[in-house]
Amino acid sequence: MNRSRRTALGAGITALTLAFGVTALTEPAYSAEPSSNGNGATSEQSGGSSNTGIYAAARIQYSGSVAKNGGTGNVTSADVNWTPPPCWYAPYLGAKDFKKKMSKDIERQMSAPGMGGHAGAALSELQRHYEDDYGWTDTPGYEDYNVEKDGEGMFWAAVENPDEPDLLKRSSCTDLPFWVDNGEAPPPQYEEAISPEILAALAYQHMQLPDTEVSLKPEDTTKVNLPTWAWLDKAVFDEVQATASINAPGFALQATTTAKPVSLKLEPGTKDAETYPASGECTINADGSIGEPYAEGKADETPPCGITYLRSSGNGTYNLQATITWEIAWTGTGGAGGDLPDGTFGNDQDVTVQEIQAVNR
Repeated sequence: MNRSRRTALGAGITALTLAFGVTALTEPAYSAEPSSNGNGATSEQSGGSSNTGIYAAARIQYSGSVAKNGGTGNVTSADVNWTPPPCWYAPYLGAKDFKKKMSKDIERQMSAPGMGGHAGAALSELQRHYEDDYGWTDTPGYEDYNVEKDGEGMFWAAVENPDEPDLLKRSSCTDLPFWVDNGEAPPPQYEEAISPEILAALAYQHMQLPDTEVSLKPEDTTKVNLPTWAWLDKAVFDEVQATASINAPGFALQATTTAKPVSLKLEPGTKDAETYPASGECTINADGSIGEPYAEGKADETPPCGITYLRSSGNGTYNLQATITWEIAWTGTGGAGGDLPDGTFGNDQDVTVQEIQAVNR
């Protein structure tokens, strides 16, 4: 049996809803738990091991500047082609616990009315794979669910990213659960096995950048053809870090993603305006600030970062959008590291623009 056969078998089992009886996450805030063949996650397992020696599913833990309750953060990737991983493989259960769940589900499915044909054959092959050492070229079979090695490793299974909106992508990790010895790397054919790089991407997805309101002078209300100065003090924003980690018996990984602000883009909210510089991109200064605070005597000067509105906002306001670009990199277990696509996050501010009133004598 080759890999395509293994994947097809896994997909067939998924279609039969043989998913270890998994349910949706009950605590998605700071964890994502492994499921079998990408059908949700088990809510009854927690990280670590019990006093019986049966190891439970490992959760991904998030810390640092991350969204509350495990939600998606507020970073938007500047690369429209980059997305976080839709699914991955991670430690699931020890051998005895895996046997208990898997054999029970196989037995239940086989005894279901009308079970036969291709579905019945698929179940028989699955049973042989875990009970009778039935394997294929790049994947060995198992004798009695590997119970002789209980405590020496774990079965790994697919995890769906709950924040991936595309169901097909989310459920694309369809390989059958596989065994990994403690302290060993997963077999190379499982490219989606959890790694520091995948953890870094997940930390990116959960990262929460600070709400940053740009300082303006004049504040809130300005005049037509009067330069409005814009700036951000270094103290207002700084590097932001988010960490994702996973711990299981004989297996531990972590990655920290760091976001560093590099520029501010101003969009006036109307075509009747000029930005400084003309591109609207205000780069970071040597001291870590952006722009320059307004000072008395500079009313006739052109601000290094700012806007001049050319038309009144009438009875309403203009929606000034201030978007910061963050340079993002990561480091992880074993000295791994690299760059991730720049991220952006912006705030809206209402600006009232009034006509300058002339006095006629």
